Amino acid sequence: MGSLYLFKGRCILRQVYFGLPSMLLQRPYSLDVSAPLLRTQAFIDGRWVSAASTFPVLDPATGEEITKVSDCGTKEAQDAVNAAYKAFHLWKNHTGKERSVLLRKWFDLINQHKEDLAKLITAECGKPMKESIGEMTYSASFLEWFSEEARRVYGDIVTPPANDRKILILKQPVGVASIITPWNFPSAMITRKVGAALAVGCTVVVKPAEDTPLSALALAELSVQAGIPPGVLNVVPCSRAKAPAIGELLCTDPLVAKISFTGSTATGKILLRHAAGTVKRVSMELGGHAPFIVFDSADVDKAVTGAMVSKFRNTGQTCVGSNRFLVQSGIHDAFMEKLAKAMDAELKLGHGSEPTTTQGPLINTRAAEKVENQIADAVAQGAVIVRGGKRLEGSFIQPTLLSNVSNNMLCMQEETFGPLIPVVKFNTEQEALAIANASSVGLAGYFYSRDISQIWRVAEQMEVGMVGINEGLISTTEAPFGGIKQSGMGREGSKYGIDEYLEIKYMCLGGLSL
Repeated sequence: MGSLYLFKGRCILRQVYFGLPSMLLQRPYSLDVSAPLLRTQAFIDGRWVSAASTFPVLDPATGEEITKVSDCGTKEAQDAVNAAYKAFHLWKNHTGKERSVLLRKWFDLINQHKEDLAKLITAECGKPMKESIGEMTYSASFLEWFSEEARRVYGDIVTPPANDRKILILKQPVGVASIITPWNFPSAMITRKVGAALAVGCTVVVKPAEDTPLSALALAELSVQAGIPPGVLNVVPCSRAKAPAIGELLCTDPLVAKISFTGSTATGKILLRHAAGTVKRVSMELGGHAPFIVFDSADVDKAVTGAMVSKFRNTGQTCVGSNRFLVQSGIHDAFMEKLAKAMDAELKLGHGSEPTTTQGPLINTRAAEKVENQIADAVAQGAVIVRGGKRLEGSFIQPTLLSNVSNNMLCMQEETFGPLIPVVKFNTEQEALAIANASSVGLAGYFYSRDISQIWRVAEQMEVGMVGINEGLISTTEAPFGGIKQSGMGREGSKYGIDEYLEIKYMCLGGLSL
């Protein structure tokens, strides 16, 4: 049970835990954030708007309610689209420098409130506080980056085939963009999309994940403080029950020109079908199933370090997190021994607010059940549990290491999104590549080797959009983020991310006398 009250401009939520293991949750948890940042209404056309009903936002570590948020329907979504369309015709006429200044103010405000924003992430997402602070740094970096890119949207002058004309190429904003974001990075996935859109003159309607609307609404509050005009940014939170109808509206409304979605491949396919009717611009970052290959030539200690960060960041709930671990036979045993010791030494389960916690809960019990089923399936087919293997109270799962894994097991066939490392022993480079590429998705992949020829061969042959070579943490503002195959289309971040929100217009100026 919990209670929420105001004290000296701060919103304070106190929770008392019942029925949860003392080893995980050692004391009552208090969420203490600046009152203006804990918003519970939709944000439409510069106003905070209540819907006819609400839905609860839960702390995934305890199952306790944090607060209730407006449960928007298609009416609110339509109002947001209309507001964004109206605002677009003004926002696109702001100069790049003017938009840059406002994005920079937004960036500065996020940095000023970084700790409170991180507390919201930990509360609604379960992420350890240290990682939530890291996400806020990452989140702010996209606004900084795109505030700079706003002044660098360049066209071209092309040499014409005749002397009586000039050829000019312009880049212009596509229009209203529907932004549909996931729960695992509830702040950064918004700024990575919205920063690019606003920089070039687009306006947006954001539908955050139903599990994590508080981060989105807090960002909207800071956008107001930054001076971003009404209608440029709109946020419509909703429950899981109403998400399909809102998603359909945001993908079919003729006033929407662009859709950007991060989430599962299955949902992405549904949204693509919706978008096809009006042939909208679409960019999608969908599911991953990243291979992590350790060759005999690798530095085993560095490979273990990379495996730890690639797998256990956000308790394994990252789209670029490693899922399929392939270790060459010559170093397999040494790698397994060192990885097991690292897991023992470095991983500690608990509430994300505890300073010693490195592994929080999974987002909900459905997520925990999926990992539990994968472990049970693997063991039934002969896998050996080296570490962990148990589901605890609620949505907590022990970090788990499996050996004697085969390719037909569920954990090798579907994305896990949890703290599970299944290890397959392989003999040859060709064998590893065949296993790594035998997937319908291709977001990220990792491998460790000190053989420079092997590095070039494997990097070029891996069927993924991003490759980590002797590195387990590859996401950065400056690099293009995206995948191939059924992992999506388009790129986010970097100088390429801004192109997703621009149309190219060719102008031929004829009748010239030269």
